[in-house]
Amino acid sequence: MDPQLALLVAAILLDALLGDPDYRLHPIRVLGHGSIALEHWLFARGWNGRLAGGLHGLAVTLGALGAWWLVHLGFAALHPGLGWLWDGYIAYSLLCTRDLLDHGRRVLAVLDDLPAARERLRWLVSRDTDALDRGGVVRGAIESLAENLTDGVLTPLWALALFGLPGLIVTKAVSSLDSMVGYRTERYRRFGWAAARADDLLHWLPARLSAPLFVAAAALTGEHWRDVWWTARRWHSVLPSPNSGWSEAAVAGALRVRLAGPVSYHGAWRDKAWMGDAAWPANLTGDDLRRALRLVAVAAVLAAVAAVGLFLVVRA
Repeated sequence: MDPQLALLVAAILLDALLGDPDYRLHPIRVLGHGSIALEHWLFARGWNGRLAGGLHGLAVTLGALGAWWLVHLGFAALHPGLGWLWDGYIAYSLLCTRDLLDHGRRVLAVLDDLPAARERLRWLVSRDTDALDRGGVVRGAIESLAENLTDGVLTPLWALALFGLPGLIVTKAVSSLDSMVGYRTERYRRFGWAAARADDLLHWLPARLSAPLFVAAAALTGEHWRDVWWTARRWHSVLPSPNSGWSEAAVAGALRVRLAGPVSYHGAWRDKAWMGDAAWPANLTGDDLRRALRLVAVAAVLAAVAAVGLFLVVRA
C-alpha cells in the first residue's frame, strides 16, 4: 500500500477506535500555548492591529509546520518507519470524529439530569446553558454536532487526503487560531480578523458539500433526505457565519426539527431566527439527539470513504 494512503487509513481507523488523545503535550495544546505566548508578546508592544494579527497567524502556522517537519526529519534519519509513525501519530491526533460524537453521547447519557446535561453541553457550545430547558440542551448539542462536522471532520479529512499531512496541519492551525482570536470583541476585533477570514475561506467549500453528504446520510439512516437540500438552501443564512448554517440547516431538514432560535451569550439574549419549517418541533427530546448522533456518524463514515476516494483520484 502507498505509505500516504496507509497514513490516511491508519489515522481514520485510530481516531474511530481510540478517539482524541488527552494529554499535556497534545499538538493542539502545544500550538495553543505558542499562540498565546506570541499574542501576549505582540500586545505588550502595542502590535494589536490587523497586520499584527496576520503575522501572528502566519508565524503560528509556519511554526506548527516547522516543528512537525524537524521531528519528522530526525526520526526519518534513524529509520524511515519511525518518520512514518511520527506522521501517523500527528495525523491521528489532529482528527476528532470520535471525540465529537463522544461529546454528544455524554450529553445524551445525562439528559434526565438537567443540571448535569447543561454542564456537559458547555464543552460543546459557547452560549449560556444555565437557563436552558431540555429541548434547548438537545438543540444546542445537535447544532454543535452539525457545525463541527464541517470544522472538525470534513475539512481536516479532505485536506489530509488532498494535500497530505501539511494540509491537515495548516487546517487545524487555522481552525485553532479562529477559536482563540477570531472573535468580534474589543481585544480581537482587528487582531483576530485575519484568523476569522482565513477560517471562513478554509471551510467554505466543505460547508456547502455537507448538504449533499447529509442527503446521503439521511437516506441511509431512514431520515428525511428529500428535505435536506431545500432546507439547507433556505435557512443556511439564518446564522451570521457564512459556513456553519449549511450543515446545521441540513441536519434540521434531515430530522425535520427546528434549530437555532433565541439564545443567550454572556448574559445577553440574541433574538436569532428559527431554522426549519414552522410546523417542525423545537422542543426536542433524547430521541432527536440519538437520531442526530446516528446521522452525523454515518455522514462521518461517508466523509472518510470520500477522503480515500479523493486520495486515489489525485494519485491516479
